[in-house]
Amino acid sequence: MAASFIKIEEPPRPAAAPAFALWQLGFRPFYLLASGFAALSIALWALQFAGLLGSQAYLQGPLWHAHEMLFGFTLAVLVGFLFTAGRNWSNRPTPTGAALAALAGLWLAGRVLVLTPWGWAAALVNIAFPLLATIALALPFIAARNRRNYFFIGLLALLTLAQAGVHLSQLGLLQLPGWVGIQLGLDVVLFIMAVMAGRVIPMFTNNGVPGANATRRPWLEQAALGSTLALLAGDGLGLGGLPLALLAGVCSAAHLARWLLWQPLRTLRTPLVWVLHLAYLWIPLHLLLRGLGALGLLAPTLATHALTLGAIGGLVIGMMTRTALGHTGRLLRASRGDVASYALVAAAAVVRVGWPLLAPAQTVHAVLLSAALWSAGFALYALRYWPILTRARLDGRPG
Repeated sequence: MAASFIKIEEPPRPAAAPAFALWQLGFRPFYLLASGFAALSIALWALQFAGLLGSQAYLQGPLWHAHEMLFGFTLAVLVGFLFTAGRNWSNRPTPTGAALAALAGLWLAGRVLVLTPWGWAAALVNIAFPLLATIALALPFIAARNRRNYFFIGLLALLTLAQAGVHLSQLGLLQLPGWVGIQLGLDVVLFIMAVMAGRVIPMFTNNGVPGANATRRPWLEQAALGSTLALLAGDGLGLGGLPLALLAGVCSAAHLARWLLWQPLRTLRTPLVWVLHLAYLWIPLHLLLRGLGALGLLAPTLATHALTLGAIGGLVIGMMTRTALGHTGRLLRASRGDVASYALVAAAAVVRVGWPLLAPAQTVHAVLLSAALWSAGFALYALRYWPILTRARLDGRPG
């Protein structure tokens, strides 16, 4: 009798992801570079602010500090996030591999060149980075007709123009203070944060905190985002004094009301969520301080640092942990190290804004302590997430 055999074929296994995965998706190199740069550059700025470090660089002093925090650190995180989220939104590829490595190298070259006397080279490289990132994001969005997110293309283009304004002014080709470009860039980032926070914070709150019931009101969303755009336009037109103070006050009230609807007090036992709520609270505070600064009642730099250290720093450290965990196949739960990073960055903002507000004569001490806290927070992130960002996903999927 002839023997019969049943052949059982195993389903094909997915190709193994490379062990070194730094160039697999945009968040990986840019989160790592941004966190390391945040720790190093603020420490250097604190030494320079205290008069302990001189420089013959193309960009110096407060302008270098503002430029690097906005167009170095913040822009790197934004590009990494948009390249990652953009692939999901459009279902099209965003830069990976050699193209992603080239963009990261261009960003890194920009950080080095502003510390040299080569102004033209620094300007060209720094303007080229956001321009190329804009094009790289536009290609998948347009191909997929992802109209809902076209405005991100426009906002990246505005950041490119704002950065160009800083450099053209510094090179003497534009008769405008370089700080105009910085302020417009900050306004654009503020609007981006307001849009993204409105999308994700209520969702993350309801997903992470059962029964939270975070809600949104269409009219309030329009008021918060519309007044933020009006503030951007006002800065572009050189608005100041009482009109700017009134506009900032209305914008602050709208953002505070929006935040309260997201039920922040119900998130206190969920660090991965409360860190975003705490960061967003700095937005209405920034706007309130901005209005008071426009009236000459306090130093305008306090409002700036409420935005940069409080809102940007807090949202960045919160989103970098969440997206890095989620996009590497890990459990969405903050570790003790993550919570320590959140606390250090939050404390840096409180010290930098609160101490000079109460004791202006001790501003140098506040800057040094705030810088130490900020650097420690982002250094802790870089050290903890180095293996996570450079290794393949735990579930073997690409990305």
